[in-house]
Order: sequence, then C-alpha cells, then structure tokens
Amino acid sequence: MSDVETGPSLRRAPSQKRALERVEKLLDAARGLISEKGSDAMRMAEVAERAGVSIGSLYQYFPDKTAIIRVLAERISAEGRACIAAELSGVSTTDELREAFRRLVEIYYGLFLAEPVMRDVWSATQADKALRAFEQENSRADGALVAAAMARVRPDADREALERSAFLVMQLGEAAMRIAISVPREEGDALVETYVRMALKEIAP
Repeated sequence: MSDVETGPSLRRAPSQKRALERVEKLLDAARGLISEKGSDAMRMAEVAERAGVSIGSLYQYFPDKTAIIRVLAERISAEGRACIAAELSGVSTTDELREAFRRLVEIYYGLFLAEPVMRDVWSATQADKALRAFEQENSRADGALVAAAMARVRPDADREALERSAFLVMQLGEAAMRIAISVPREEGDALVETYVRMALKEIAP
C-alpha cells in the first residue's frame, strides 16, 4: 500500500515516470503544508501551487483532500506494519513478546512525538467516516501480526479469541497515542506506560 500506483484513494493511477514524480511532488507538498498548518487548514490549491502543478493535474490524481490524507496514512501504515512484522518475527516466548511489544510502543510513541505530519494525519482520520474505517482496517491488520505471535507463545489458546484481543489492543493503542500527545509530556508518558501495562495483561499474561 505504500506505492502510489496501488493506492486505492488515487483517482487515476500513474504509470509513467513523469506521472509518478508528479504525484510524489504533490504528496511532498501536502506533507509540508500539514507540518506547517495542519490538515484542516490545508487547501487543494495550496498543494498544487507548492508542488508547481496545475490544479487540474492535482484533481486528476486526488479527488479531494481526504484522498491525499488517505494515501499518506496508507504509507505510514505500511511502514508501521513492516516494523511490527520485523519486531515480532523472532518471538517465541512470553518474555520475548512482552519485550517486543514494549519496544514497538516506544517506537510508535516516539514517532508521534517527533513527526507532526504523522500526528495530524492520524488525527484527521477521526473526522472522516471512510478514514475511520481505514484506521480500523489498519488496526485489524496490525493485530493479526500480534495475534500470530501470541499464538506461537500460546499454541493451545483459541485463535479467534487471540485475534479479537490483539485487534482491540491495537485499536486502543491508536486512541492512547492521540490522547498522550494532546496532554503535557509527563502525563503523556505516564498514559502510554499505563496502556502498555494494560495491553500486556491481555497479550502476554
């Protein structure tokens, strides 16, 4: 999902090098504007102007601002899923699962703190029904990776129950991050640590 040519939110899938470069320019321009002023204030005309692309060309690929945010969210999700898969690939014991999950949360929280675009993109998903559905799909896919690791650690456990637990833990993790970055840093750190403790009771009791 990280490749623009496979992004379902694109109105027109670019195939030639020039078109691919144009889409990248548009996405880079959107990232810059989101970083500076947030997604709510970003306007399609501004994206086109900053990218040096006509507004007509912009609309050829992105039907609206939501589509731009969706593609950015897809890329963030793909990178995050690759990180989850890498961290959990070698897990075979409860202690390893606990350590890997804690590392993943630390990495994710660090990215939320360091990357204003990431923060804003995930916040924007809450304002749009289609984007909320995407976030849920993302949590389910991430949860499947966690559930697979849980199943290796607890082979006798009911797989459907593990998948439900992992899905809910990952979905709650998104909410926990949004809350944590909206409060003072000390409180945010404490909230993330509380989330980890609660999640580990379910994931690796």
